[in-house]
Amino acid sequence: MPSSQAALLPGTLFLLILKSLARGSLHGYAIAKRIKNASDGIEIEDGSLYPALNRLLVKGLVHAEWGTSENNRRARFYRLTPEGRKYLEAESKEFNRLIRQIQLAMRTV
Repeated sequence: MPSSQAALLPGTLFLLILKSLARGSLHGYAIAKRIKNASDGIEIEDGSLYPALNRLLVKGLVHAEWGTSENNRRARFYRLTPEGRKYLEAESKEFNRLIRQIQLAMRTV
């Protein structure tokens, strides 16, 4: 299966979204575009992105405000909250530990 259509590990979508917001606020389309560009091809469908953004809002990890996009359209811009930054840091460390363990297992099994 091509990487752009591969299933993400549980929790990975949250990390990708939060990491894309670490440099500043973005609207949904820009988040998906940043993830695709940074990953060399992971495409996040609207049906996954916007429910994830809503869950992040409910958890208090992101904040949203309405604004105007670069195309002069009304868009909802998301930014990390202090809690979101802490979550991103902690979960990134845990995710990287898990990836190292999987890579080790793949070399030895």
